[in-house]
Amino acid sequence: MNELAPIIKLGNPILRQKAVGVENIQDEKIQNLIDELIASVAQANGVGIAAPQIAASYRLFIVASRPNARYPYAPEMPPTAMINPQIVAHSSEMVKGWEGCLSVPGIRGLVPRYQTIEVEYTDRNGNLQKQELTDFIARIFQHEYDHLEGLVFLDRVENNQDLISEEEYQKSLILSTINRA
Repeated sequence: MNELAPIIKLGNPILRQKAVGVENIQDEKIQNLIDELIASVAQANGVGIAAPQIAASYRLFIVASRPNARYPYAPEMPPTAMINPQIVAHSSEMVKGWEGCLSVPGIRGLVPRYQTIEVEYTDRNGNLQKQELTDFIARIFQHEYDHLEGLVFLDRVENNQDLISEEEYQKSLILSTINRA
């Protein structure tokens, strides 16, 4: 594979555009984009990445949850391409959790998200998938879905006091790890 496309940062107008639907999933360009997104999310220690984050404004993202330096307690989930995704139902319960973003480096925010969501998407083989997602995986899906709508997690933070630096967030993780021992 060639060098990966850079992850664009907040301020790039593509992050604020509504992404367009994918029409031909089997198109070589789309299949290559899926592979590039999977490589990019792994290289960046992310748990998800949306196509607009590499300046490709398509309704496509990867959910790739796994423990890593940025999310040490993340559950394991193989990288999954979700094409033309939709949230078809959601719980009334919302839960706040800390989120970061590869396109907004250095900042974490406490973001309210639905606890449980029912989703539909097409996989990379063209098959319609229907799933119920909960907890952290539901949070990833909603975060990445926002990217397709031209939103970033900062748009969902309810109060500026719910923002911290990545450095302070990592310190709090270390303290919570010590306290768990």
